[in-house]
Amino acid sequence: MSQFLQVLLSGLATGAVYALVAIGFTLVWQAAQTVNFAQGEFVMVPAFFVLIGMHWLGLSFWISLLFGLVVSIVLLGLVFKKLIVEPILPHGGITLIIATMALGILLKESAKEFYGAEAQPFPALFPGDPINLFGAAVSLRDLLNLGISLGVVVLLTLFLNRTRTGRCMQATAQNPGVAEILGVDVKRMVLYTFLINAALAALASFLITPVYLAKFSNGETLGLIAFIAAIVGGFNQIRGALVGGLLIGVLDNLTATYVTAQYRAALPLVLLIAIILVRPQGLVGTSEGRAV
Repeated sequence: MSQFLQVLLSGLATGAVYALVAIGFTLVWQAAQTVNFAQGEFVMVPAFFVLIGMHWLGLSFWISLLFGLVVSIVLLGLVFKKLIVEPILPHGGITLIIATMALGILLKESAKEFYGAEAQPFPALFPGDPINLFGAAVSLRDLLNLGISLGVVVLLTLFLNRTRTGRCMQATAQNPGVAEILGVDVKRMVLYTFLINAALAALASFLITPVYLAKFSNGETLGLIAFIAAIVGGFNQIRGALVGGLLIGVLDNLTATYVTAQYRAALPLVLLIAIILVRPQGLVGTSEGRAV
């Protein structure tokens, strides 16, 4: 029982970080009706911003984290929206999807050329010392990662549902034309969405990179798993991204521990196929009609 609890909590901690990345997919979809296939690289890059702050600028670790967060919000939020999304979006969603694929390749290769192909150690935000929880040895880092990730999701949900700005963002996502008629500054609400996405990606990067190390190829795995998590939970719902991320994290750990670790990489794909066949809109997603 103690081993099961340990595996469960570790899976929830990892899955909660996946959920942060998956929520980014959902936010960009709601804002621009497109899929950001550079989302994985958006999680990879902030860790290198922190390393630049520490190794090149001589900043302390915590100041470097703040530096990495600010740079991520500016480049991956503001600049991404202004220089890539706005000019390309009028030409169609497919064009923008291809552009995000190209951006992902650019970010990955840039990190490889700038910092090298070798994995770089990244300081942990929290100690990894085990603590005893109901007889199970659980990593303090896992518990704090889980708590922070879930706390951020709860705060984001409250912000969207309980504040005027959050409700305006939701109105913009549902029907930007009607929202603009009602006096909502649609462009500003979309910008807020991209800034929040960049902040979530940076937070996910800071939490998970101490485990994965800072490596240019991290975005491939994280982006794929988070994309699957968003589809499994429901691509048009933030709670769906949370459910999908937690589910994949837990199932991955349980499979590796009690079945085999050999095919754990295939588990998200199997789950994706099963969900698409049984419930295409996702576990908690809603169907979206489209006139043709």
